[in-house]
Amino acid sequence: MNPAFLPRALTAAVFAVITALVPARAQTLDKVSFGTNWVAEAEHGGFFQAVADGTYRNYGLDVTIVPGGPNNNNRMLLTAGKLDFFMSANTLQSFDAVANNVPLVTVAAIFQKDPQVLLTHPEVKVTKLEDLKPLTLLVSKEGMTSYFQWLKSEYGFSESKVKPYTFNSQPFIVNKQSAMQGYVTSEPYAVEKAAGFKPGIVLLADYGFNSYSTLIETRREIVDKKPDLVQRFVDASVIGWYHYLYGDNKPANAMIKQLNPDMTDELLAYSVSKMKEYGIVDSGDSLKNGIGAMTDERMASFFDKMVRAGVVRRDIDYRRAYTLRFANKAVGVDLRPKN
Repeated sequence: MNPAFLPRALTAAVFAVITALVPARAQTLDKVSFGTNWVAEAEHGGFFQAVADGTYRNYGLDVTIVPGGPNNNNRMLLTAGKLDFFMSANTLQSFDAVANNVPLVTVAAIFQKDPQVLLTHPEVKVTKLEDLKPLTLLVSKEGMTSYFQWLKSEYGFSESKVKPYTFNSQPFIVNKQSAMQGYVTSEPYAVEKAAGFKPGIVLLADYGFNSYSTLIETRREIVDKKPDLVQRFVDASVIGWYHYLYGDNKPANAMIKQLNPDMTDELLAYSVSKMKEYGIVDSGDSLKNGIGAMTDERMASFFDKMVRAGVVRRDIDYRRAYTLRFANKAVGVDLRPKN
């Protein structure tokens, strides 16, 4: 029978059934570009997970991750409008943006603890941070202008004990009376593989170096003009990190290995285990407020420490470096294992 001759109510009912059986038209996704600050690795895993398992798509986003590296300056591309979001290394970069009138703002802090460590030989019985003072300290140029200034001002460390760290572990391995900088998620593994011993680990975050790390940054204009887009990107990234830490992270790791063939399953598993063991991502304020949490008190505390250390100027308005508008919403906390 021609539908034109059906009663109006019946026609509507037939149309409803047909509509239900026809797949919905593909959702229009907002294209988003996100730059990391280094080559693909487990420390970026939650972002890759959100791409690989469809979390970003579930939030209406078509996200392209642009890996960083020694020859890529993704933060500059963010400033220039070529990227929408950037994975910043730590809070000091946020303060630096304010000091230099760069219109960037931090919207979430994925790492509650900076993964910066100093490694020691097992024969050197280090039980506290001060035990490192007599040792030769292998510190990079970047380390000398950041966390080492805090070690000087807060704990009285001396630059006379420092030798340059060139991202080569051999000088540390051969000198038992030395300590080497690194990230808790990678350098201890590399030393163990190269030298056959497990180094001692001193995590600076556990002694008061309370910088956030792995921050999500964007331009202030995006926050002002597209707050819904920012919120969806933050929320989906947070969900991705819960899935990566506590769920099946094989999809993310497959992407990471494809982009960075130097990554092995063993190293990826090691990095994830250390992020969990040391509470790098999920500890402190994130336990209640969700991954990505930030607080005014923590920002003020770290700013004051960096001022005392001579790393940042007292006269900058550090509060312009971040906004709490998009964090602390307890997104995804139900995904954390209960036991």
